[in-house]
Amino acid sequence: MRVKQLLVLPNLPEKLQPLQEMANNLWYSWNWEVVRLFIRLDPDIWEKTYQNPVEMLSHLPQSVLEKAAEDEAFLASVNKVYERYQEYMMRSKWFPSNFPEHKDDTIAYFSLEYGLDTGLPVYSGGLGVLSGDTMKSASDLGLPVVSVGLLYRYGYFRQYLSSDGWQQERYEENDWYHMPVELVKDDQGNPLRVTVTLENAPVHIQIWKVNIGIIPLYLLDTNIAENSSKAREITSVLYGGDKDMRIRQEIVLGIGGVRALKALGLAPSVFHINEGHSWFLTLERMKLLIEESNLTYAEAYQFVWSTTIFTTHTPVPAGNEKFDPILVMRYLGDLVDKLGLSWNEFLSIGRINPEDELEHFGMTVAALKSSAFCNSVSVLHGEVSRKMWHNIWPGLPISEVPIQAITNGVHPASWLSHDMKELYYSYFGPSFEERPEEPKVWKKVNKIPDVELWRVHNRRRERLVFYVRKQLRLKLERQGATQIEIQRADQILDPHILTIGFARRFSTYKRGDLIFSDIERLKKIINSKDRPVQIIIAGKAHPLDNPGKEIIREIVRIIANDDFRSRIVFLEDYDINVARYLVQGVDVWLNNPRRPQEASGTSGMKAAMNGALNLSVLDGWWCEGYSDEVGFKIGNGEELENTVLQDQIESESLYNALEREVAPLFYSRNDIGLPEGWIRKMKNTIVMSGQDFSSHRMLMDYTNKFYISALKASHNLSDNSYQTDRDLTAWLDKVHRSWEQIKIIEIDIPDLGPSVQVGTKIPVKMQVRLGELSCDDVKVEIVAGRLDSQEQFTEFAPEMAVLNGSHSESDGIFSYHGEVTCIDSGRFGVTARVVPTNPNLAHSRRPKLISWW
Repeated sequence: MRVKQLLVLPNLPEKLQPLQEMANNLWYSWNWEVVRLFIRLDPDIWEKTYQNPVEMLSHLPQSVLEKAAEDEAFLASVNKVYERYQEYMMRSKWFPSNFPEHKDDTIAYFSLEYGLDTGLPVYSGGLGVLSGDTMKSASDLGLPVVSVGLLYRYGYFRQYLSSDGWQQERYEENDWYHMPVELVKDDQGNPLRVTVTLENAPVHIQIWKVNIGIIPLYLLDTNIAENSSKAREITSVLYGGDKDMRIRQEIVLGIGGVRALKALGLAPSVFHINEGHSWFLTLERMKLLIEESNLTYAEAYQFVWSTTIFTTHTPVPAGNEKFDPILVMRYLGDLVDKLGLSWNEFLSIGRINPEDELEHFGMTVAALKSSAFCNSVSVLHGEVSRKMWHNIWPGLPISEVPIQAITNGVHPASWLSHDMKELYYSYFGPSFEERPEEPKVWKKVNKIPDVELWRVHNRRRERLVFYVRKQLRLKLERQGATQIEIQRADQILDPHILTIGFARRFSTYKRGDLIFSDIERLKKIINSKDRPVQIIIAGKAHPLDNPGKEIIREIVRIIANDDFRSRIVFLEDYDINVARYLVQGVDVWLNNPRRPQEASGTSGMKAAMNGALNLSVLDGWWCEGYSDEVGFKIGNGEELENTVLQDQIESESLYNALEREVAPLFYSRNDIGLPEGWIRKMKNTIVMSGQDFSSHRMLMDYTNKFYISALKASHNLSDNSYQTDRDLTAWLDKVHRSWEQIKIIEIDIPDLGPSVQVGTKIPVKMQVRLGELSCDDVKVEIVAGRLDSQEQFTEFAPEMAVLNGSHSESDGIFSYHGEVTCIDSGRFGVTARVVPTNPNLAHSRRPKLISWW
């Protein structure tokens, strides 16, 4: 049977056309005024369509639209909001104002998932929500970003629990023609398509566009009739299938994504790889440089390295994507041949030890080697990552491994409740929205009277409780419960008592069951007569993670107990909408991962911006955010090999914190019923999170630390038909060939006796053989600092040595001198090293290019 397709659009009256335009831009997802317009049209349809304005407009009866078009008050609201939308789109923003020389450049951002809003389900959790918040802040700040991802036919699963609490998965097909996405077409009106070759067969890819404020997001789709069934399933499910499916998805994302940008007429100067999934894009970039600019592989690699940013998110080796070399060869063998590499040369890119033929091909390893600009997502995660990957840079101290820390952040406007946002706006002023690059505005929270802040917070707690009750009623109705059981849902939770939220992916290291370690003690805390506590829990386990599912089932079993039934709730199907209610309504946000396995964590930041206090293990972002003035800690940052003992220690600490700190402070009220000490902490945590943990701050860090340097490198290296890049590559080749000749022959330090005083200055002289290299090719550095028991430096700051005026060039030996100062008492060491230097090199920390005394 053949079917002729056509798209039927809602017949919107002319006066309501602005609604259609705003519905097709995710700007609505962080602007309550737009959402309120759709709710006014029909609140029930808004909820039934999963808060998707495009689908809602298609479901509204024509009579409702016609009535709204004649409602003067409604039209006035539409026009007012539309004026704000237009002003936002045209507003002068931070990036073009501060970097006008780069306003015409483009930065490409690649991620496997984007969590933008409930109505566009192409995300699973934290990584996707971070990508979504990043794009929203890029729009607010005016960054010239274009983003690329995949369009999943089924997205991530919907969660529901069986009667015994076992997680079940349900996949719902997405109807893209009723979502805020638009099929990209060519000049002839046909879908714009690109092709990748997998197993000698073409896979056709069509492109869909999502508008995120001023930022375009292009999502790739292989569900096309011309493709085989195996090719069509590539973009079917997020994080589904086996390794074969994953590598095909990542080839479509990386290689197909670069081809899609080219087909769209876009030529990004810089590429940002968010996690290793999209690393294959570097291969396509190098292939294009070889074919179109006549570069060698080495020259193409150097250019790509100089213009690539890579963000790693995973703090445990096993969590980083790896592929069997046989699988990689099956799909990429032809491309490797086109790059002019032998198979072993290619595999060495993805191996920590290039000589180890048993090591699988690591996407994170390949990305770290192929990117001049690498970062972790918190300070602690940076320390973990540098230790985890330091063998890629043999001879380099762990502290100097080139992985910087840029701590994650969240998009304030997307996560603040509209009640809290209106309160902030009334005291912060218009710069709160119009100048997101000015974080000091958050200090104005101290102007808000305690009674107003507490009133708004109480209102959000009440709304959270009512939302939970509603969700429980719907669940019971679906399960065919009796009317008495359904009515009982209205007695669940108390809108006036201390409310704790715990919501995240259920993986064993996140320890979702830690608070249930001592059931009897928990009963006393929950059911305290004077200081009662209630807990709302939500989260999904990966479909293949049975240990995570077991944790959920055990929690559901425990909370069915009469002592917990009305005070602890597990909310099914955790998504962006559930997350918003939770972070906007709880008093305390609980987080208890096993340190140091939480790379960053962002849910606590969202809760903090709404005034919730974090009660958390000192892991991820909380190591930076915590102080006694802003929240509570669990433990003291222990990292024990005995995980059972660590769980015992930290569960005890958790209970102690609840009993001795959290509940007493919450219930300590003044004469007019306000918890003054609690509100003081609320204000401090709002300032802390707003100033230091917004995605605006995060993107400004990326810009100042990475993007501008990479953009400059792109212009510099590509000038004059890539001549600078060719020269730099030739210089690096010479350095590599000659590096073994380098040797620090002698270090001369005067005999100052067995000990010296703090502040003593020590002169240092050196003789260095450079072989075929010149003194302009290298830096000689004096390394001095405190030593540990293994005679390894614990702290040091390299000092540049100065070339002496008299030296002998005939035998390649040069004389250098310098001076170090004994800053601290204790064991002190002095040595020296040689590293390469070139003004066109992003940094000198290249594998195997370092020589020590």
